[in-house]
Amino acid sequence: MININEHSITQAVLQRLDNCDNPRLKTVMTSLVKHLHEFAREVQLSEEEWMAGIQFLTATGHKCDDKRQEFILLSDTLGLSMLTVAMLNAKPAGATEATVFGPFHIEHPPEYAGVCDITDGASGEPLFVSARVLNTRGEPVAGARVNVWQADADGLYDVQRPGLQKHQACGIVHTDDHGRLGFQTVLPVSYPVPTDGPVGEMLLATGRHPWRPAHVHFKIDAPGYQSLITHVFRDDDEYLQSDVAFGVRSSLLGKYLRHEAGEAPDGHHMDRPFYMLSYDFVLAPAVAA
Repeated sequence: MININEHSITQAVLQRLDNCDNPRLKTVMTSLVKHLHEFAREVQLSEEEWMAGIQFLTATGHKCDDKRQEFILLSDTLGLSMLTVAMLNAKPAGATEATVFGPFHIEHPPEYAGVCDITDGASGEPLFVSARVLNTRGEPVAGARVNVWQADADGLYDVQRPGLQKHQACGIVHTDDHGRLGFQTVLPVSYPVPTDGPVGEMLLATGRHPWRPAHVHFKIDAPGYQSLITHVFRDDDEYLQSDVAFGVRSSLLGKYLRHEAGEAPDGHHMDRPFYMLSYDFVLAPAVAA
């Protein structure tokens, strides 16, 4: 086809997909082309705006490295991450809801045994977490692998600290025979997502704030159950109603209770105030292939 114009180009592109032998890829690409072309027509996209979009995506890629994923941050702030989570992670009644993964997860955090302290120098007020992992029948899930990570008192994840040679406020713990786990970490605080890159520029240009409410991340895996990626938010945070990543669910609010100095849950004496969080995670059964 030659002499293609603004009215015929969409069909011309779709015809080029006729020989695609991957049905799912063809479906996705067909829809992508249709929506992209319709978007350009709807807003009457100028060449200058098109180039600005190309430069924005290029800058987003340049901001990515092994410690920071700017495209995930872009997806989070546009609501796409939470949309896919909501579509693909429907849980049976009683199961813990999923939420966004976030851009600062690390692949190989330290592993701990028993009740442990994952702080490893992270700044913040002491927090003791006591949790259970259950199934939808209320039975304990023993041996579940629980991956935990969070920001410190400065609102920074360990991977955001240049030159830090160890991991802080993150790690993998396992449930015992009763489905229980416990660890010490630091109290999470609300924090802004990075605004030193193209995503931050987009947020500021569109009049949005960059803040996430305080939370601890959890990724829980156990044989026979669906993997769970979720947060437990502080129920008193001022940004619960306006999370920049749209990830808050009322079922994921936890009570981070303050205690005066004294005996901690692990039995040792604390000479300063500390916080405690108790929370039950409920895993959904694995879906048959």
